[in-house]
Amino acid sequence: MKPLRILLAALAVMALAVPATAEKYDYSGKPPKYVFLFIGDGMASPQRMAATAYTGEELRMDRFPAQGMTTTQAANRFITGSAASATSLASGIKTNINMIGMDPSERRVKTLAEMAKERGMKVGIVSSVSIDHATPAAFYAKVPHRSQYHYVDMQLAGSGFDYFGGGGLKDPTGKRKGVEPKGDALALARKNGFKVVDNKKDFMALKPGQRAIAYNSWLQDSGALPYAMDMRPEDITLPEFTKKGIELLDNDKGFFMMVEGGKIDWACHANDAGAAVSNTIAFDDAVGEAMAFAEKHPGETLIVVTGDHECGGLTLGFAGTKYETDFKVLGGQKVSFTKFDQEVLGPFKKEGGGFEDIKPLITENFGLKFQGDSKADVMVLTDYERAQLIESFHRSMRGQEEHSADPSTYLLYGGYEPLTVTVTHILNNKAGLGWTSYKHTGVPVPISAMGVGADIFNGYYDNTDAAKKLMAVMGIEPKAHYAESSAKTKVAAK
Repeated sequence: MKPLRILLAALAVMALAVPATAEKYDYSGKPPKYVFLFIGDGMASPQRMAATAYTGEELRMDRFPAQGMTTTQAANRFITGSAASATSLASGIKTNINMIGMDPSERRVKTLAEMAKERGMKVGIVSSVSIDHATPAAFYAKVPHRSQYHYVDMQLAGSGFDYFGGGGLKDPTGKRKGVEPKGDALALARKNGFKVVDNKKDFMALKPGQRAIAYNSWLQDSGALPYAMDMRPEDITLPEFTKKGIELLDNDKGFFMMVEGGKIDWACHANDAGAAVSNTIAFDDAVGEAMAFAEKHPGETLIVVTGDHECGGLTLGFAGTKYETDFKVLGGQKVSFTKFDQEVLGPFKKEGGGFEDIKPLITENFGLKFQGDSKADVMVLTDYERAQLIESFHRSMRGQEEHSADPSTYLLYGGYEPLTVTVTHILNNKAGLGWTSYKHTGVPVPISAMGVGADIFNGYYDNTDAAKKLMAVMGIEPKAHYAESSAKTKVAAK
């Protein structure tokens, strides 16, 4: 009996040590008719928890019945970038930093969106940043470097997909330096049957069945939607782009829609927790539109929500407040760092003025106070915090270089306006939040699922497995699929 027990014990250890690949993707049910993949760019557990702590309400995505965690590293770097991570989520392959739709040898891969289209489903791609940015591009484009926006734009126009919504196109006519123009992407899109709209009135008038490329009239920065906290009534929100996409794509053969909350990442790069939280909430509201649709289509819909990586090294806890937190202080912030730079600090620098002149503008836009009892009111600045603001103000007024070669300066300001990032750091610290980076980090990110085949997304696995699990549920063989032409794309990287 003893040898048998030893053998059984050894087999048990082997079973634990070597995961059964077939079991990872084991799904034998009917494929869903409707598939939603939501990607919160830069969103991991801290971003989700910060939004929950601020609102006092659990996010919709955190209430999903299936909850897992995914690792995110790229093929050639532990801390990934959006191009590599989105390519993994779109195709199930690891690739190098900055590569889109290709493996490290530049072999072109097929994506979930493309395979859905081959199966007769309609396809929609939505993002709060430019629709040719790394994450959305990974679902329809193949380029060696994410900066090749013109070639991405031309591939978007010829993709055969049905709906693109959110930000604009960064180089539709090939005007960037070093680019060989291939045509006008928007003209080609119109020729291929897309209706192009750039305002809310025309957007809301789009009818079911129309192929459309839709973007907001105000693109705040780098072709992106405004931050959620900066939006005006005439702006199109991420939930509205999602809801309209559902309306346009719904048909008898179903659809696949990828929705990215891209400005969560941008806010975290700048260490602006207020903007990150409000954009996480807007992203969760977009998830709510998919959930409302799923309620009308029970047994036919799968919704998966994840992130591509964490950004900023956000920590829920700050040394200066020890165990104390006060998330409500984030409500004192009225504008994003970008809007403050563009509409407040920029004009102020042109007109000139001293620190006393900027103080009321800081109070108005961020709620920080320069007078009062700091022990009784957390929003009152301490002497140390006022000194930080004065130093950063003078740096901004002197035209401080954004990307300083001085490591100590970079640690303080990260390449952003010194005054603005100092204001957000102080406000965030008062809330009990801290940051460790202005870039991405390597922590695992949550993945949540509900609907058809959701259980397969429980557990701990790599982001390539997330794509393969989606394939399995959609009735596609869970492996890396390559495009018919494996020739390298002959376009020069910028």
